[in-house]
Amino acid sequence: MTLSEEELERYDRQIRVWGVEAQERLKQATVAVVGLGGLGSPVAMYLAAAGVGRLILVDPERVELSNLNRQILHWTRDVGRLKVESAAEKLRELNPRVQLEVLPRRIESLEDALEVARKADVVVDCLDNWRTRFLLNEACVRLGKPLVHAAVRGLYGQLTVVKPGEGPCLRCIFPTEPVEERPFPVAGPTAGVLGSLEAQEVLKLLTGYGEASVGKLVLVDGARMSFDVLKVQRRSDCPVCGSLG
Repeated sequence: MTLSEEELERYDRQIRVWGVEAQERLKQATVAVVGLGGLGSPVAMYLAAAGVGRLILVDPERVELSNLNRQILHWTRDVGRLKVESAAEKLRELNPRVQLEVLPRRIESLEDALEVARKADVVVDCLDNWRTRFLLNEACVRLGKPLVHAAVRGLYGQLTVVKPGEGPCLRCIFPTEPVEERPFPVAGPTAGVLGSLEAQEVLKLLTGYGEASVGKLVLVDGARMSFDVLKVQRRSDCPVCGSLG
């Protein structure tokens, strides 16, 4: 799938990073962005801007006024609209060449998660609840698909990449489900930073450039502006990925 002259100009600065062949891989790729809120907004924007060929946008919710401090794909005029529709409108304006599939639905079961993950080369966890995260994690492990995870609270965030068979899955790192907090505090730039890092991990996975954060848990503390990287390992007794070779 060759690039047009317009695409070569549009993506010139990043082609200087990873080359034309890698950019063509991006054009052929499909990424599922699950959650179009504080994390999903920068993820979707940067992936569309980078020329990922197809984005699957998954979110059942409508825009609320309290979303607007961090969910930058949604504007005041969008309050009450489905988030997937609000997001798709902006992304089409940003890059008309990117194909979009909008799924205004909630992932309630493993089968729902499998249905989404089957369509994608990479799945991005931009969620705000652990139950759905673990469903996506299990689906990606079963299908052998990479999952990019991030979570935020206050000025704190965390990130890891699940690559089944090569590193730990979310259940290895978090064997018990964390307590949910509703609503939880979050500063807008925190979601922006972690979402941008998620997008960068996706681009590394798709282009083959750099080293994805597999086997690492990246901890971001915005209050004291520190980045800590913890090494994390697969657990042989993990109920999700322990049986993988």
